[in-house]
Amino acid sequence: MRPIETSSCVQFEFAKLSLSGDRTENQDRVAVMSKGGSALIAVVDGMGGHAEGAAASQAAVTCFAEMFRAETHPVFDPQGFLIRMLERAHARLVDLGESIAVDHRPRATCAVCLVQDGGAYCAHVGDSRIYHMRAAGLVSRSRDHSHVELLLQEGVIKECEMKSHPMRNYVECCLGGDRPLPDMSIAARSHVRPGDVLLVCSDGLWTGIEDDELFALTAPDAPLEATLGTVAAQAVENNAPHSDNTSAAAVRISEGDS
Repeated sequence: MRPIETSSCVQFEFAKLSLSGDRTENQDRVAVMSKGGSALIAVVDGMGGHAEGAAASQAAVTCFAEMFRAETHPVFDPQGFLIRMLERAHARLVDLGESIAVDHRPRATCAVCLVQDGGAYCAHVGDSRIYHMRAAGLVSRSRDHSHVELLLQEGVIKECEMKSHPMRNYVECCLGGDRPLPDMSIAARSHVRPGDVLLVCSDGLWTGIEDDELFALTAPDAPLEATLGTVAAQAVENNAPHSDNTSAAAVRISEGDS
């Protein structure tokens, strides 16, 4: 995908993909959009074992797109905007499953990143992740709403044990299901520099790849879209023959023409 210049001094280079992996249906959805100096990337992962997972993901990304297009840019209150987006998407998923038994209602995890005015604002629910990378290094990554993440934070297990833990697929909160709002993680503003890459991805990607392999996305001489495709294909191969839907969106920041 070609770089999109959003102001006289900044360009956004986008990439996105969604692979089915070894699943018969792809229940992930990805969104990439820009307007008035703002860029938004999002990934929504329909939860397996629940009805209408694909419909849940589609409803969420449609909600995100509608709200982003309707907003004045740059967004005046980025963190408040992300909270409203997740609240409205959650309500839509609850409405979608209103006639279904509560244990089987459509549910999804999601990760969203808004970039504008030299900063990144991130939010997530569940185990879809957000990575902020700079010059082949990790600035930050989101912490999953999962049981194994809780065990990690309590010192019960080590990070290297997370991917093989028997409860690795247990997510503690998500969009959809019950009417009360789920726990949301809304990160503080993170300063971005030219060359930085923001990545949002479903667990199908991060479970099949090591963090340091993601740093290839920061290579300045490599097209972002091609590099993301290579990384995602490797994740699917590493997780075979039981690879999950594998989806991601990324934005690389660069200096525009003066």
